[in-house]
Amino acid sequence: MGRPSVLKPRPPAGTSRRGFFQRSGSAAVALASVAALPLSAGKASAAADARRGTGVFQHGVASGDPLPNAVILWTRITPAVPRGAPQASHAVRFELATDPGFTNVVARGATTTDAARDYTVKVDPARLRPATTYYYRFHAEGETSPIGRTRTLPVGATPRLRIAVASCSNHAAGYFNAYRRIAERADLDLVLHLGDYLYEYGPDEYGSVRTPEPAREMVTLSDYRQRHAQYKRDADLQAVHRQHPMVCIWDDHEVTNDAWVGGAENHTEGAEGSWPERVNVALQAYYEWMPIRTPDMRPGTPDLRRNQRAFRIGDLVELVMLEERLSARSKQLAATVPTPFGNGFVQAGEFLNPARTLLGAEQEAWLAARLRQSPARWKFIGQGVMFAQLKLQGAPLAAGGGVFVNTDQWDGYQPARDRVYDVLKGTGGQPGVDNVVVLTGDIHSSWAADLTQDPNNPNVAGGGYNPATGEGSRAVEFVCTSITSPGLPDPNGSTAAFLRSVNPHFKHIELTQRGYMLLDVTPARTVCEWWTVDTVASTSNVQTFATAFEVQHGSNRLQPSAQTTPPANVPPLAP
Repeated sequence: MGRPSVLKPRPPAGTSRRGFFQRSGSAAVALASVAALPLSAGKASAAADARRGTGVFQHGVASGDPLPNAVILWTRITPAVPRGAPQASHAVRFELATDPGFTNVVARGATTTDAARDYTVKVDPARLRPATTYYYRFHAEGETSPIGRTRTLPVGATPRLRIAVASCSNHAAGYFNAYRRIAERADLDLVLHLGDYLYEYGPDEYGSVRTPEPAREMVTLSDYRQRHAQYKRDADLQAVHRQHPMVCIWDDHEVTNDAWVGGAENHTEGAEGSWPERVNVALQAYYEWMPIRTPDMRPGTPDLRRNQRAFRIGDLVELVMLEERLSARSKQLAATVPTPFGNGFVQAGEFLNPARTLLGAEQEAWLAARLRQSPARWKFIGQGVMFAQLKLQGAPLAAGGGVFVNTDQWDGYQPARDRVYDVLKGTGGQPGVDNVVVLTGDIHSSWAADLTQDPNNPNVAGGGYNPATGEGSRAVEFVCTSITSPGLPDPNGSTAAFLRSVNPHFKHIELTQRGYMLLDVTPARTVCEWWTVDTVASTSNVQTFATAFEVQHGSNRLQPSAQTTPPANVPPLAP
């Protein structure tokens, strides 16, 4: 999210997301005190993780991209060979069982790895049972990995689903306490990561709690691999990967800040190589180090930028993951309208060019088809940047719509967003689509919004929105705060209150706390809970339930909710 204040100079390309927070005018920097809910279930595993700094399996195990009959299993070995030695192939075996003691092994296999893939390992065991928890481990070089736990997706009637949602995990900005809290939840079906899984910056450029490796901005393949390796050595990140399958999408920092199809704010062509080459090496490392399937396996070389994919989770949820940076996004425009918070922009001129896009025509058509054709009760869209309008001055569309904050989010691509609204409302003889929930990261803060094209127009019959009743809303959006990346100090809530006054479609705004979201989904409703940690400046086992909102089946609008009760008799965590 955004750009740190200490970086090599760049020509301005648009409104920096971080700049909004820096210009907000909030002078207080202390976080408000919150009631604490200690969790101790992970203490033993935390101590065990701390001892895993040496040996063959230094980077833990992970699983991801679950299907009803398959799931990716990942690890990385550290061979006992001197650096610079001739490349060699290393044998790796895996086991998959239905119990953590491996008394009922259902799959075994072997593969190899070498320096060409940075000694990472992926296997994709198939013919698994749906809605089943499995335990797995790897063997290599005479050692055995930690035991991992994963779960396949259900088919058919699915009464309930629990998903943790995370984003923006900057290693330099603090400790991954929120990851540990997610890892301790045995009741989850999967974890959804919405991008900025790692950050590209060098020391003290965006966070100084921990020092990044390498000690410079990552640009080369070796840089990206080394940064991934550092993240995967973190005990809390290892814990969440070890206990739950992950479905992830990148945002921008997996390559570099404010990326678009032809470049990025934090990329200097020539001095930092060519943009296509930087993208290629960043994505090569990403696919090596993440538990994710390689996309676009059409004849010829796979296009690694085509990361959009969908997951059918029984009859309950269609989870659609969007790629919004590297495959088609138009360059961000400059914001030139002065406001007390810095420059904003209005919807005029090139901002209204229908050719400007976040997704591209092909992905837009794919998204429309997925939303219209899925038989699932709920349609979840996992994506990077805020879909709801975020304004500094409000006005109806007929009066120009007001002054917007951030050209990097959907506000900077209003015609493209309008095409999504056409799908939600129904157009061209196609019926509308209900029960759409947009899930977003990026902005290092917590938000809940009704989604409407004209939130400052109170005339519902004229396409507007009634903030008291939610009439006029076509879908809802839940925005996840960050794991560590800083938000806006707002201890008395004045900045949030101002934003709520200008943006009546937001039902919840919290700008200061770090943490994660928890989704509890049934056919009748989707509840979103926000959970926060007490600090990222040091390790801690304290988390707090903050608030909850829900959307009921067929309503397409938010209402306050309450903390949900975890299901009983869930499969045990991996030891």
